[in-house]
Amino acid sequence: MSSPAVLAARAALASIDLKNYDPEQSRLMDERCILVDEQDNAIGAADKKTCHLMENINKGLLHRAFSAFVFRPSDGKLLLQQRASEKITFPDMWTNTCCSHPLDDFEEEKIEQDQRGVRVAASRKLEHELGIPRSQTPIHQFQYLTRIHYLAPSNGMWGEHEVDYILFITSDVTVTPNKNEIRDHKWVDKAELQSMFDNPSNSFTPWFKLIARDFLFGWWDELLERKRENGRVDAKRLAGVVDGSRVIKMA
Repeated sequence: MSSPAVLAARAALASIDLKNYDPEQSRLMDERCILVDEQDNAIGAADKKTCHLMENINKGLLHRAFSAFVFRPSDGKLLLQQRASEKITFPDMWTNTCCSHPLDDFEEEKIEQDQRGVRVAASRKLEHELGIPRSQTPIHQFQYLTRIHYLAPSNGMWGEHEVDYILFITSDVTVTPNKNEIRDHKWVDKAELQSMFDNPSNSFTPWFKLIARDFLFGWWDELLERKRENGRVDAKRLAGVVDGSRVIKMA
């Protein structure tokens, strides 16, 4: 019997007119995400608008994504971003450094071996959203940890339903934010991030809250404990900390 994600990918899917949204963010909704089943097998493609409508998500439509976390090597601080008000989904919310999608539009981003596609996509989007040169985020420096499967509504009409690859990287990066993507950014240590979570005036993306709740702080501890002899943190030292072979269903 076919899974809900496979059935949804074959179904007649809803669409919507984006004329009342920011023109650049509307244009980006034409990019094509990689549709997957619950085990992260690629089964097709659909534009981001289709993938993020709750009417389609409620049918089971599921796509591939990544969440990248950039840490500063000198002190292990994490770079956060606050999503721009112009964003169609989850505007103005704080989140990890960059969260987006490998695209069916680019052949290299469809390569699954060694997570090459999501690594290439992460480097591309870190440049697009934060202005970080790709030379500062070489794809071999990303440490893949695991994949999570989660569903989260945004504002009733929009939402997320993703198999999300979690990638850590340590790098001295130059940040030049794209104001259409990012409202604010900051470097935080663990205590500063916990203080942000404790402040009710802050809002956070649901995937970031899930990752922080179940994984982030423990992995961050490991990152700091596995410093190199020169005192700098290195994400590649987290290799083997997690069994990344399966998709973890989040609740």
